[in-house]
Amino acid sequence: MKTIYDLSDVDVVERSKYDLSFKYFLEMAPEDPVIESSSLTKFRKLRLKDVTLLDLLINQTVSIAIEKGIIKSRSIMWMMHTHTQARYNQKSPLEILADRSRKLRKAVYKVDETMKEKFPAKTSSEAIEDQVDYCQQLIQVIEKDPVCSEIPKVKESLNRLKETVAADDLEQLQASTDPDAKVGHKTADSSFFGYKTHLAMSEERMMTAATITTGEKNDGKQLETLIHKSIQAGIDVKTIIGDTAYSEKRNIEYKKKKMRWN
Repeated sequence: MKTIYDLSDVDVVERSKYDLSFKYFLEMAPEDPVIESSSLTKFRKLRLKDVTLLDLLINQTVSIAIEKGIIKSRSIMWMMHTHTQARYNQKSPLEILADRSRKLRKAVYKVDETMKEKFPAKTSSEAIEDQVDYCQQLIQVIEKDPVCSEIPKVKESLNRLKETVAADDLEQLQASTDPDAKVGHKTADSSFFGYKTHLAMSEERMMTAATITTGEKNDGKQLETLIHKSIQAGIDVKTIIGDTAYSEKRNIEYKKKKMRWN
């Protein structure tokens, strides 16, 4: 929701208090209390980085699905992969700051166009420090107007910009390149810079295993790992279905041995 609506942590929490669409998404009753925004901020910045967490969550999900009878076949494995763009392809910190300050000014102008006369002169500098300084001056001017700064649309844009210029958020924005990402190819003519998520699913389209690799990795090389993880999750693998990326000789031989084992 934070990404879709481009909201600060404060406003995600605030909207969750009264917006029934947010409540519905969060599976909360209208009268249910909402967490403090500081808790959301802490989670966002210090989220768990345990590499086995994904496997634990998938295994638990599969276990519950089998217990509830959602997964019934337990025999057919579908192999697929998705692409994830690296942070390298995001806007630069300067572009993000300029865009969010522009949205804030635009929101203010809809309320009071005379505020334009009070705003600091926009900077054309390419230095991130100058853009941050401009944004902080803009924030100060708007916050001095208690009426304008409390208008919902203005307040949301104001909080978003304040969150962006915060020291730790700005540091994250400045880490614009991703040293772990690699160039991969969707087709012979198209490429992307990032990662691949390789998935195994049951016939009911329930995810049973996942691995994440850099973008250039071969899809077929992940088959054994996905099957092994699926078996650990409780799936009795009998049939494997995938596109030609998984049809290399090693996988065919592995499949024959695996089927004999079962």
